[in-house]
Amino acid sequence: MIRVTSEIGRLRRVLVHAPEAEVDRMVPAMMEELLFDDILFGERAREEHAMFRRIFRMFEVEVLEARHLLGEALEDAEARDWLLARVGDPTREAWQDRIRSAPAAELAADLVHGIRSADVADPFEAHELYALAPLPNWCFQRDPLVVLHEGVVFTSMATAARRRESILSRLVHGFHPDFADAPVLFDPESCGEDAPWLEGGDVLVLSPDIVAVGISERTSRAAVEALAEALAARQDGPRYVVVVEIPKRRAYMHLDTLVTPIDRHKCLAFPPVMLGQSQQAARVSTIDLASRERKPVTAEGWFPTLASLGLDYEAVRCGGADPVAQQREQWTDGANAFAIAPGVITLYDRNVRTAEELVEHGFRVVHARDLLLGREEGRRSSDEKMCVLVPSHELSRARGGPHCLTHPLLRDDLA
Repeated sequence: MIRVTSEIGRLRRVLVHAPEAEVDRMVPAMMEELLFDDILFGERAREEHAMFRRIFRMFEVEVLEARHLLGEALEDAEARDWLLARVGDPTREAWQDRIRSAPAAELAADLVHGIRSADVADPFEAHELYALAPLPNWCFQRDPLVVLHEGVVFTSMATAARRRESILSRLVHGFHPDFADAPVLFDPESCGEDAPWLEGGDVLVLSPDIVAVGISERTSRAAVEALAEALAARQDGPRYVVVVEIPKRRAYMHLDTLVTPIDRHKCLAFPPVMLGQSQQAARVSTIDLASRERKPVTAEGWFPTLASLGLDYEAVRCGGADPVAQQREQWTDGANAFAIAPGVITLYDRNVRTAEELVEHGFRVVHARDLLLGREEGRRSSDEKMCVLVPSHELSRARGGPHCLTHPLLRDDLA
């Protein structure tokens, strides 16, 4: 079962992928296309991600591993035929044999970890090293799809290096027995050969009636308009799409790098874009999906717009009050928190000023290691606000925080 109607409802099931051999096989020449800041020390990144997953289990969240689901889906012969037409070179006999006959778990590993070239004498350039390139961004399970209500929205990645991620998500949700029955609410590929860009980090499910979508370097206006039309055609969809046009800057990859809900009435936000009035301020509009014309109507800004729709959020500033700390910590995903429950969130530990700001807003801040070792208590009451700081020395180099690393599959509805 899948169901998501908010960003903060009590989390019951989450999809992740621990960084595996694919990050160890990444070379510096791949960094720009993949939008990494550095090549990762894989062993340390895996340790950090393991602690992140242990926090979920401590809060009794079911953690699903994306590569394992992919392997289970590949047990279906029809899934392999579907895959053959979309990945690699279907004219190569060796590739056809590999897809049709390899054990499912091994094939899933190949599709994520990549396959080294065997027919290049002295490979040096990145494209010469691999017959099938690795997918270091596969750890960011937020981007390849969106769970909205009890259906899925597929995505279309902006860079060629990430497009296989969308294909693998389509395969899992098309052929895995636990997900195949979920309705597809929108697929950019339905728009034709030149599918508009849409990435999951630009989509925030704010309430049963409200979805926010960012127009960014990775998500196009055409995709937002097509998504709105698809949702408007449904009887069980949201009522409003809040469109947020953010500056096209390297630091602002997705909407969720600038703002994430963390409690019923609190939202973590990067002030210059989400609160400011300068040229960097986001331009916000709303689309009423029940209206006949469904044209975007210009609105005042993120917080006033949501208040007018019934979501009254108080801003918690990423980086606190200092403009220098705001920019530094936005870069290290200080606005990219992930909620386990209303008022219970995870955040990268390097965002010290953001953590201090959370304390000012009533959060108890604890380090994941102290929590897991019993040096700190878990949530002491149902209404206590809590921020768990997770280690991030290596994971943060990949340019994505806790919200980017996770995809909620099942959350409780908010009362």
